[in-house]
Amino acid sequence: MEIAIIAHDGKKADMVQFLNKNKHILTKEHIKIIATGTTGSKAESAGFKVKKMLSGPLGGDAQIAARVAEGKTKMVLFFKDPMSNHPHEVDINMLIRVCDVHNVPLATNEATAQLLLLGLDEIK
Repeated sequence: MEIAIIAHDGKKADMVQFLNKNKHILTKEHIKIIATGTTGSKAESAGFKVKKMLSGPLGGDAQIAARVAEGKTKMVLFFKDPMSNHPHEVDINMLIRVCDVHNVPLATNEATAQLLLLGLDEIK
């Protein structure tokens, strides 16, 4: 199962902490992680195997949205920073819309991401 991780700059440390907390789930053989560029680099530094896309502002959000539309990415964990403006907000909204259109679970905060991973762990 391919899971995408994305985090705004103000949430990257939170994402790494979340990944470490859920390492027992995210390092299972059937789980593959993809990420936008910088988030992926941070995850790799924490010891995770990650397929990196472009940085979000350079099109990484769009690359992940395409994978959702193609049926490759089955879950998106996107730690958004609601307190900051983002110049690529259109891309972010497009990713959210594509997840909705294709009925792909999307978490935009840690609490929801945790519930999704706990549910995933119960299934497998």
